[in-house]
Amino acid sequence: MTILIVEDDSVTAQAMAEMAEELGHEAVVVDSFEACISAVEQHAPELILLDRMLPSGDGLDAIAKLRLKGAGCLVMVVSALGRASNRVEGLEKGADDYLAKPFDPLELRARMKALLRRNAVQSTDNDLIVFHDLEIRLKARTVHRAGCHIAVSPKEFELICYFASNANEAVTRKMLLEHVWKLNFDPQTNVVDVHVGRLRRKLEFDGLPPLIHTIRGEGYLFTSDPVGT
Repeated sequence: MTILIVEDDSVTAQAMAEMAEELGHEAVVVDSFEACISAVEQHAPELILLDRMLPSGDGLDAIAKLRLKGAGCLVMVVSALGRASNRVEGLEKGADDYLAKPFDPLELRARMKALLRRNAVQSTDNDLIVFHDLEIRLKARTVHRAGCHIAVSPKEFELICYFASNANEAVTRKMLLEHVWKLNFDPQTNVVDVHVGRLRRKLEFDGLPPLIHTIRGEGYLFTSDPVGT
């Protein structure tokens, strides 16, 4: 993945670039509004770390231009303009996250990882959901992993769609009952566990790493990252 850093302070820009590279991504650094627009077209970054107070104007104006051009990359504003009103303005103008300067490097790192995990789930033409090596066709109601078709029941299909739509977030049994089974009460059965277990086994064929993890006391987590038990 490519992370674009739009920052006119060279020290801050270098620190951000090193953090991006530590996370395993390529870092591209620019220091102006115009260079930001050009770099997005050239490098198609997954994430932009965007300062607001750039020599050529407010970085928020770049977000509007990028969205008009159809850019779907994530944008995190990192700015010394850190009042609540500034953060609200940034989010209302299309930023996906807003971090005030001075910032804790560990917080920036955590937020970057969270945004990139969110972007791991992609939707195309309101039909295809892609999550790493998993592909879900909504209209055809088919599931493929690592290029192989996985036969699922109608309920299992609804279940995997809900998991994929909430990837990298804890999902409780109550949430599954409400959104997949359309029940606003707990029927006091193990219906959720049975379906999740069956789906999990189907997804882990030929030793593929698990996607559905049980989180004790919470429910389930749909992620490709290793999860401790």
